[in-house]
Amino acid sequence: MSVLEDARAVLAIDGVCDACLGRVFADRSHGLTNRERGRALRTVVGLEDDEAPDYVDPADCWVCEGRCGEFDEWAERAAAAVGDVEFESYQVGTRPPALIEENERMLREDAGLDADAGERFKSEFNREVGKRVGRLTDAEVDFERPNVQFLLDLAADTVEAQVNSAFVYGRYRKLERGIPQTKWPCSACNGSGRQGREPCEECDGSGYRYPESVEQLTAPVVEDVMDGIGATFHGAGREDVDARMLGTGRPFVIEIEEPHRRTVDADRLQEDINAFADGKVEVEGLRLATHGMVERVKRHDAAKRYRAQVAFDGDVDAEAFAAALEELDGATIEQETPNRVDHRRASKVRTRKVYDIEGELEDARTATVEIHGEGGLYIKELVSSDEGRTTPSLAGLLGVDAEVTALDVLAVEGESEPFENASYFRD
Repeated sequence: MSVLEDARAVLAIDGVCDACLGRVFADRSHGLTNRERGRALRTVVGLEDDEAPDYVDPADCWVCEGRCGEFDEWAERAAAAVGDVEFESYQVGTRPPALIEENERMLREDAGLDADAGERFKSEFNREVGKRVGRLTDAEVDFERPNVQFLLDLAADTVEAQVNSAFVYGRYRKLERGIPQTKWPCSACNGSGRQGREPCEECDGSGYRYPESVEQLTAPVVEDVMDGIGATFHGAGREDVDARMLGTGRPFVIEIEEPHRRTVDADRLQEDINAFADGKVEVEGLRLATHGMVERVKRHDAAKRYRAQVAFDGDVDAEAFAAALEELDGATIEQETPNRVDHRRASKVRTRKVYDIEGELEDARTATVEIHGEGGLYIKELVSSDEGRTTPSLAGLLGVDAEVTALDVLAVEGESEPFENASYFRD
């Protein structure tokens, strides 16, 4: 059958508005709205029959039950639902009443057309309301990861606006020891700050094992500036609590939940964070990032460079020390899960590479060692041997017990390419 013959079959069913008529033929004559397509078909049929077209107001349409006349209304409700939230991208989703979906099926069946002819009511409603939302808010549609997602529930007569997170990337330096990367709840009170009716003695009622963390010294500032309701800190690995993070810093992303502001001055934000952290932590290279940067920070393979102060239990001579470093330089290390983390990590043997290592004896029982190693290499155990769980090790090669007394991370860099890939930034 021709398009006009199919259109006549639909028009033979009374009470169908132009949009519902045109939607059956949505795969024809692209560039028209379904309403324009339906009106054109109705007009041509009227011209062929030399009869005035019988136009049907959407309010009188039994298929959409008037919904195709409400695009403007729902768009205005969606725009109002986000209030003063700043956003650049959005997506509209519709939950249509079951009766409308059944009406669509009946229309095609009664007209003798395929059940999947044209497009669904839900798709048209998403598109038509979406276009109007864009005009009202000066934002663009994004089907991947929009700033805001609208759900129009026609049966419940509600509009939900989900404001998705915003992300800030940077690198941090931790300049003092004794500061964890993220909040560390007190184990004695499970983070409540209380034991019974009394303040917890272990944490002095704070609820935290450590009073400050890199997260607590940075994320609240970003949350405040972006006017969000919560923040999550994502780091590219983490250093030990007693280790400093120096040099080029460690990559991180701060995720802000339901932000009202997305466009912020990254340089000013950086200054604000550094002032708030008061010399304990410094951040640099702040940039507005995409959601994908969280996964990159967490999953991107990274090599790390460390500086360790080492104490020996016995005297070590320079030649033996140099020979041990030469043996470790470029070596593949086998490490069973260290005793110190065995309670929270699966027990298994990992192999990691030492890319290069160099050091200097300060006296017969102390040394400074710099190690450039593969991500996941346990540095303290590389020095101490961890009761033989790491081989080879500095202590094992020297035949003298050794311990890291102070550890600094100097660099965290991507193995294959830098963390800072332009495709993950908004600016």
